Amino acid sequence: MELPHDLERLIQDALAELGIKADSAKIAHKVKLLNLGLPAEDQFQVICAWLGKCDLIHKLDQVQAPLASRQTYQVPDLLAHFQEQGAFLIEVKVFGKQTLSLRADYLARLKAYATLVSKPLLIAWTFHGLWTLFDARHLKLAKTNFNIKHSEAMRQSLLGVLAGDCVFKLAPGAGVHFEMSKDALEQVEETDTRKVETWRMHIAKVGFTKGGGLPAANLHPETRQLLVAWDLEVHDDHHPDHIDRHFVVGDEGMQFAHMALVQLLAWERGADRAQDWRQILRAPEITKTIVSFSAALDRALAEGVVSHIFHLQPNDWGDLRRPAKQR
Repeated sequence: MELPHDLERLIQDALAELGIKADSAKIAHKVKLLNLGLPAEDQFQVICAWLGKCDLIHKLDQVQAPLASRQTYQVPDLLAHFQEQGAFLIEVKVFGKQTLSLRADYLARLKAYATLVSKPLLIAWTFHGLWTLFDARHLKLAKTNFNIKHSEAMRQSLLGVLAGDCVFKLAPGAGVHFEMSKDALEQVEETDTRKVETWRMHIAKVGFTKGGGLPAANLHPETRQLLVAWDLEVHDDHHPDHIDRHFVVGDEGMQFAHMALVQLLAWERGADRAQDWRQILRAPEITKTIVSFSAALDRALAEGVVSHIFHLQPNDWGDLRRPAKQR
C-alpha cells in the first residue's frame, strides 16, 4: 500500500485527537520503516512456505521485558524450522543498494539473542525482488558498521539448501501457440505507409511445444503453467483467414524459483493482488495451479519444457552444514 504524502500531518491530527504528545515526524518515519519491513517479512514467509522444505515459519513478538534487556538483546523478525537443518532465527532486511550495512550495536544485540536461545542467526535480504539468505557471520566490519556486498550474499546464500530455492531455465522453443480465425473485418485504416485492419476473431486452436519447437500434445497442466513464469517472446504469422500467435521461450535467461512465484501469483490473482502477502499467507494454498514447484520442474524437465535446473549451495557453509543436533 502506498503511504499518503501528508502522512506526518495525518499522524499529528490523530495524536491531537487522542490527546497524546509525541513527535509526529519520528512516528511517521517509523511507520514508513514498518511499511517496508512488514510486507517483506510476510513475503519471505510465503516464499519459504511455498518452496517446500520449511516445516514452520512465524514472526517473533518483539515486545520484550524487562525493558533494560533491550540494551543487550534484539529479538529477530522470524523463527523458521527447515526439514533438514532444523531451526534458525532470521532477520529480514529490505535494501536497494549493492552493500547491506548494519550498525555494530544492532548486530551485537541480534547475536546475543541468538546465543541466548542457542539458535543460528541468518539474514534474509531482498534486493530489488531478489532474495538471499545468509549466515550473519558473513557480515564483515568496515569502519563502524558490519557490511556485506550483494554479490557475496549471493555466493553465501542458503535459500536453496534450506528452503528449496533453485534456478531453472526453460528450453528454447517451448511455448504456447494460438490459431485465431478471422470472423469479420470490423475496420480498415490506411495511410501513405501502412494499412491497419481490425478483425473480430475467435481462438480456433491452442497447441504447445517443448524444446526445439517440437509439438507436445500431452503436457501436464503444471508444466504448461510454468510458461506463465517466463518472459516469453511473441510473434505472429498472418494468413488470409487466420492469425497464428506464438508465445515462445527464447535462448536467453534463467529464473529463480522464488521470483517465479510472483509471476504465478499475478497470473492467478491479478497484478493488483499478487503481492498482498499477508492475505496470501493466510490462504489455505499459496498457488492453486502448481502444488509442488520442485516436482513440477522435475516433471517438466522429463517432458522437455525445462532444459536445466540448478541447485545452488553456499560457498562457505561453516558449522551450518551439520544437522541441528550436531551443532
